[in-house]
Amino acid sequence: MKVLVTGGAGYIGSHVVLMLAEAGHRVVVCDDLSSGVREALLAGELEVADVGGAGLERIFARHSFDAVMHFAASVSVPESVRDPHRYYKNNALATLHLLDCCRRHAIRHFVFSSTAAVYGTPASLPVREGAPLRPINPYGASKLACEMMVADVARAAGFNDVCLRYFNVAGADHEARIGQYSEHAEHLITVACRAAAGLLSEVRIFGADYDTADGTCVRDYVHVLDIARAHLCALDYLARSGESQILNCGYGHGYSVAEVLATAKNVTGVDFPVTPAPRRAGDPAALIADNARIQKILGWTPCHDDLDAIIASAWRWQQKLGAACGH
Repeated sequence: MKVLVTGGAGYIGSHVVLMLAEAGHRVVVCDDLSSGVREALLAGELEVADVGGAGLERIFARHSFDAVMHFAASVSVPESVRDPHRYYKNNALATLHLLDCCRRHAIRHFVFSSTAAVYGTPASLPVREGAPLRPINPYGASKLACEMMVADVARAAGFNDVCLRYFNVAGADHEARIGQYSEHAEHLITVACRAAAGLLSEVRIFGADYDTADGTCVRDYVHVLDIARAHLCALDYLARSGESQILNCGYGHGYSVAEVLATAKNVTGVDFPVTPAPRRAGDPAALIADNARIQKILGWTPCHDDLDAIIASAWRWQQKLGAACGH
């Protein structure tokens, strides 16, 4: 297929672009490079444009796409609490603009990058797709608005879609070809690797008084390569005329912040400083996926469900970045 990937120069998008190309698909990337980087694109054709701007229409006019994968978004929970306007603009309004282009250009298949943040604080774990949707931060609320728009436009326009609700994405390509570039990344494992590399003076634990076994937040950490493969499974499913779906993408078990940091110290061999800090607004105590539906419907099964291996891949990438920068 010929696939448009928005936000394809970002962390998750770049892994998906590479995997799509390796599977024989033709890929065009739309990215404004506000957070993505050119160096992350090891395949595909880059079109520098804002998904919410006029440049997107020109991309659709130049190409004939079979499918669209939509990653472009602002993704920081703390930032969304501070600046909700940006999140509704960059996430919801830009998605509406993209969907309008898809409708007018008769796109057949759409895969949307959503988030477990739409659940807020679940009443029970692991959380199923049918659980109440009660986001507790503007990031989650903006993504929920996107899900609703995708479903409504797809139904009216006659295309099929899969919304993948990611849990905590982590790790990097096993050959260290690509990974997470951002110096301002808030992903815990990336932060831990940066601290181990001496680029951060400490790692802060935001809240140690949650109702969890050790008081720190618990998350379902999913290797980025398993996330990427879920998108190819979704594309294959849609190409077989599969019905529209909303699916969790997680491993079905979690680790606490304290457990992740202890493992990161062991994997990297660096005893970096860890300090307590107050809770952050918008953080639920625990989020763990029920992944039965994605396994049944897409045939997706985890291949990299190992916390040590996830951290090791992120650490190899961080070391490669450091070598390239002379650190």
